[in-house]
Amino acid sequence: CQDHEPVTEQREAVGHAVRATYMYTAMADVAALTGNEAYVTAIDGIWQDMAARKLYITGGIGARYDAEAFGDAYELPHLAYAETCAAIANVYWNLRMFQRHGDARYIDLLERSLYNGVLAGLSLDGTEFFYPNPLSHDGQHGFNRGSGSRQTWFDCSCCPSNLARFVPSVAGYAYAYAGNHAYVNLFLSGTVTLPLAGGQLQLAQRTDYPWSGAIDIEILANENEAPVALYLREPGWLSDRPVATDLYHYANGQQQQASVSLNGVPVTDVKREKGYLVLERRWQAGDTVQLQIPLSPRLVRSHEAVAANRGQVAVEMGPIVYCAEGVDHAGHALGLSLRQEAGWTVAYRPDLLSGVNVLQSEASPAPDRLGETIPLTLIPYYAWAHRGAGEMTTWFHLVNGEKR
Repeated sequence: CQDHEPVTEQREAVGHAVRATYMYTAMADVAALTGNEAYVTAIDGIWQDMAARKLYITGGIGARYDAEAFGDAYELPHLAYAETCAAIANVYWNLRMFQRHGDARYIDLLERSLYNGVLAGLSLDGTEFFYPNPLSHDGQHGFNRGSGSRQTWFDCSCCPSNLARFVPSVAGYAYAYAGNHAYVNLFLSGTVTLPLAGGQLQLAQRTDYPWSGAIDIEILANENEAPVALYLREPGWLSDRPVATDLYHYANGQQQQASVSLNGVPVTDVKREKGYLVLERRWQAGDTVQLQIPLSPRLVRSHEAVAANRGQVAVEMGPIVYCAEGVDHAGHALGLSLRQEAGWTVAYRPDLLSGVNVLQSEASPAPDRLGETIPLTLIPYYAWAHRGAGEMTTWFHLVNGEKR
C-alpha cells in the first residue's frame, strides 16, 4: 500500500502499482485544485523515481507478481507483471504531469505507455485480454492467470473493463490548450475545435503515424484576432534516449530533430520550448503545417544496474517497441543475438496483424552460435501472441554487448 507515510512526504513509487499511480494522479489533481505545492514536490520526486528506476521500456510499471507491486530500484525482470491497468494509470498520471508543467517529456511517456504497455493488453479484435504483460515468454508459462495467451475474462476483470472505458477516451489526449496556446500532443487523424482565450480554433490532422513520421495539420477556422501559438510535440525519443532519464539510451547515441514547414515553406528558425516546436502567428483558414518526424530502427540499452538487461538491447522505431516471435524464427525467439552494426529494412505489411511495420535484419540464433546468421523479423510488441503459442522476446543479446 501507500499509507506508510504522509503522501506529501513520499518520494518513491512503492506498493501496488495500479493503486499507487491512481493516487499519484489524484495528488496532481489536488495540487491543481488547492495550489498546495507540497503535493507537486512529492509527485515530481515520485515520477523521477518511477521513470529513472522502475519503468519498463514498454512504458509498463510494476515488476512483481507478489502484491502486483513496484519492485526495488532497477528491478525490471523480463517476466514482468506490468499490469495493463498500471499502464493505463501511467497514462492518467503523465497527462496530469503535463497539465502541471507543460513539458512534453510527460506526453512522451504517456505515448510510450499507450502504444506498448496498454495496447499489448488488448487483442487486435478487442475480445481478449492480457492481465500482466511480460517482456519475454517461453511459450509455456501461464503468466496470464494460468494461461500463456490472452483470455476473454478473468475472475478479477479490472483490465478488460478498464480498457473498455479507456480506449474510447484516447482522442481526448491528443490536444490541450491554455490561453492562446494550442498543443498538439498525439498524432492522430481527425478534427478538433479548441476554445482558446480569443475564440475557437478548429484544425484537422492527417497522418498514418506511427508507421510514418509525416503529419499534416490544416487550420479549418480561427476566431482569434490575436496571434495563437501552436505547440507541436517533438518526440523526446528523437534525442539520445527513449525517456527523459538515464534509465535507457540508444546504443549509437545519435540524436535527430523534427522539421516543420508552414504553407509548404520550411521554417528554419523554429522556436523550441519544453519539447515542442512553437509556431506563433495570426492563423488563417487554409494555413497548413507539415511536421516531419524521422523514423528509423534504433537499438536501446539500459542502465547497467538493470541486471536483467545487461549485455542486451531492445529495438524500437518511433514510439513502438518491437519483439521477435518464435513463429517467425523456426520456433525460437529466446537467445537471438544482434550486432550493433547490422542493417535494417522496414516494410509495411497490410496483410499482417491488421497492418504493421515489420523490421527485418539478420541475427545469430543463440549466443553460442555467433558464426551462424538467420533472417530476423520483428513485429510491434503490442501485436504479439496472435499467431499461436510460442516464444517471444523484446530484449536481444548484443554481440560484444559488454562494450558500452
